[in-house]
Amino acid sequence: MLFKIIHRTCYHYSEPVLLEPMTVRLRPRSDATQTLKNYTINITPSPSGISNCTEFDGNNIETVWFREQHTDLTIVTNSLVETHHGDPFNFLITEPSALNLPIKYLPHIALMLERYRVRDNDDPQVAKFTQEIIQTVNHKTIPFLSLLAEQIPKRIQYMLREYGDPWKPGETMKKGQGSCRDFAILFIDICRSVGIAARFVSGYCIGDKAAESHMHAWAETYLPGAGWRGFDPSQGLSTFDNHIAVAVGQRSQDATPISGNFRGTAESYLNASISINRIENE
Repeated sequence: MLFKIIHRTCYHYSEPVLLEPMTVRLRPRSDATQTLKNYTINITPSPSGISNCTEFDGNNIETVWFREQHTDLTIVTNSLVETHHGDPFNFLITEPSALNLPIKYLPHIALMLERYRVRDNDDPQVAKFTQEIIQTVNHKTIPFLSLLAEQIPKRIQYMLREYGDPWKPGETMKKGQGSCRDFAILFIDICRSVGIAARFVSGYCIGDKAAESHMHAWAETYLPGAGWRGFDPSQGLSTFDNHIAVAVGQRSQDATPISGNFRGTAESYLNASISINRIENE
């Protein structure tokens, strides 16, 4: 499938401010599941400088800086992305020790994945939910991941929450509701609790009107032989052609679309819009 994405982000400040260097993570990635055919970024007012680099998580980013004060800032990205991930289960786990939980990676792989297996805390309610899933699938890794993605939206009500950091897993369970980023963090925490390396993903999701109006979030887990595989606990399924990944990270903050600060006492206002259109393959 071929998609054209226009993402517009507008900032307004109540008085002139000096913008600190900003990090823009809006360039969709190119990998085995999708190909970035074209990408442009337009910034108004024109920045004093802009550089491109690759972060430690592999995200391709722009760093933007300004020397003058401004009251408005608009960032518009245009992306043309082809997805080719129609069958999310077309893979093979090559290490027998990864077929059952708790998963065990080979030593050199475990070392590289260590940061994606770190947990902040252990909540009793989350642990109880985890054990229910484990017992149901008889400790089998793939059934566990599939059932976990399926059960989270059945247990917890989805809500649109535009601003704020993700809630902690225990808080999401206690509230019984959460946004896509809250669901992703809960999924990641549970995976890490059984030894599975997992990371946060920000991107676009086509087909869900609520998701299309905002950036979406899901999770990826690392499986030997299969690599990083996506699961969307907001929709209760594995990611496929309708998911377009942009940035990943150990934490949600590592995949923030735009991050930066400003110097001044002004109040700031943010307005963002996303347009996603499927087009015929050329």
